[in-house]
Amino acid sequence: MYSEYAEIGCFDVRLSTQSRFDNKIIKMKHVICNRGGKQKKKSCDTLDYKVFQFDELHNHPLEKRSDLKKMRQMSYSEKEFIVHASTSKIGPTMAHKLRASLRGGYEFVKPKFTSIDHHKKPVTVGSGLLSNEIIESDSWLLKAFLKTHGKEPTLFLTDQDAAIKQAVENVFRNSKHRLCMWHIMKKLKKKISDDLFTNTDFRKRFSKLVWDNNMKPDVFEVKWGLLMKEFNLEDTRWFKDMFTIRDSWIPGYFSDIPMCGLMKTTSRSESMNSFFNTYSESGNLLLNFMMNYDIAIQKQRNTQRDLDRASKKASYKMQTPREIELQASKVYTSTLFFEVQKEIYKACFFCMYSYVGIEDGWEVYIIQPNNSKRDFKNEFKVEIKAEEKEINCKCEHFKCMEIPEKYILKRWRKDVISRNYRFSSVQSDSGDYENVKLVNDSYYSVESCLDIIRDDKKKLALFAEKQQMLLKEFESDYISTGLKSKTDGEVVCKLLGVIIPIPEEINIHVPEVQSNKGSGIKKRIPCAGEVGYENSKKEHRMCSGCGKRVPHNLRTCPERVGAAKSAKDS
Repeated sequence: MYSEYAEIGCFDVRLSTQSRFDNKIIKMKHVICNRGGKQKKKSCDTLDYKVFQFDELHNHPLEKRSDLKKMRQMSYSEKEFIVHASTSKIGPTMAHKLRASLRGGYEFVKPKFTSIDHHKKPVTVGSGLLSNEIIESDSWLLKAFLKTHGKEPTLFLTDQDAAIKQAVENVFRNSKHRLCMWHIMKKLKKKISDDLFTNTDFRKRFSKLVWDNNMKPDVFEVKWGLLMKEFNLEDTRWFKDMFTIRDSWIPGYFSDIPMCGLMKTTSRSESMNSFFNTYSESGNLLLNFMMNYDIAIQKQRNTQRDLDRASKKASYKMQTPREIELQASKVYTSTLFFEVQKEIYKACFFCMYSYVGIEDGWEVYIIQPNNSKRDFKNEFKVEIKAEEKEINCKCEHFKCMEIPEKYILKRWRKDVISRNYRFSSVQSDSGDYENVKLVNDSYYSVESCLDIIRDDKKKLALFAEKQQMLLKEFESDYISTGLKSKTDGEVVCKLLGVIIPIPEEINIHVPEVQSNKGSGIKKRIPCAGEVGYENSKKEHRMCSGCGKRVPHNLRTCPERVGAAKSAKDS
């Protein structure tokens, strides 16, 4: 009976203790909640008993019905279904999900869209809840993402899931779909023999071949063919399939896309999954999920604000005398500046260049990095128009003595975040969007002025003087027109969008709370010095050994201890 009640109430039960008569017949059993202390294995007889005590309270949230032990047990028909599904090469996990779907059950899938911010940190730009991972569901999610952001992403990185691949082709027609290299390389062990996998020479050469960012497609195709021929892998189906879709995962085929090297794997997305798992769990209700999701997003925003603030206040040590390094420190965030600084340092001290000539008005140079760790040397053809400050490079990145504004990507700047978004926490109580925008613009202008003149005392003094003059002018206008400052209650009501009449006289006050027994007295705890001082004022007890009021007793009395010591010595 109690087991049936527990099933309805969504918790599991177990046998706790039992007592017997002298003839070993059970006279009493305690059946408790499964979470009630340490579980002990006990047998249970099938006799009828009378309930004499029932406690309904629990000190933990109840389980979902699908998580109960009874519901987790597979019936004979379910086991039979999984066995039959295995004959069609459907694994037990997929068969169980298929069975649950046929019975009307479902599980939510929470795909997340992860991007990279101007600090090279992963950020979540979208998320959704799907009941299944089929083409229709993925297409609906991508359409919702497109409707929200207004444009397709330049590069979309996923694993080799067939459904998401088809959905991307249907929805993001102008985006470049890239496959996760980590998921592909993870399959290498299963596709080759153990002897070949343990061959360090093959693994080293294969990894260098597929992970090289600077290798052009034609060079890659030649080296791939030579490697396959050397290790007799030309007829291996997996390698043939990977070569067929090489433009979907080899870095050389994405060199025409800016910043294509930032994301080659879905590891950033996996880190975001781990991040969100700290704020939610599978048993959460939809309301709990949304609240936890908002908390996690707010955590990301706070981290980004902290990094923005640190980049704005940072001061760097220059490693070269080049003006380009100083310019980069003023433009880029700290994370990007350290990378740019490293490249500038290498370009100054670890590169060799030779002048080729002038071609179509461009000065042509050949630059070769001096890197002894690489098996082959890369040569980069750089074309320069000094007067127009225009640069063309084979690597499709920028290197020059001064960074023209058009070459500074906005996404890496310190001020990339929109001023309205940056000060979104500053809201006006008028409810007018234009008013809010003006307030945010004003905050941004003041902060920008302070950033510019922070090290100039004269301009700072002039700025402060003008601010004081403007403040006095506004204050005089505010008083002359008879405007009254709003009370806290009026401001709160305005922000909440409600109208509540505030009485002139308030006759409801906070009640005086009586302290409970054991709550202590409302006095601060004295320090050790104060305790010692108070104890020094007290009159000492009389010592029965010497008959004086001193801070010792008969056991520690000096006269008694001295007499006992002298008697012992004699």
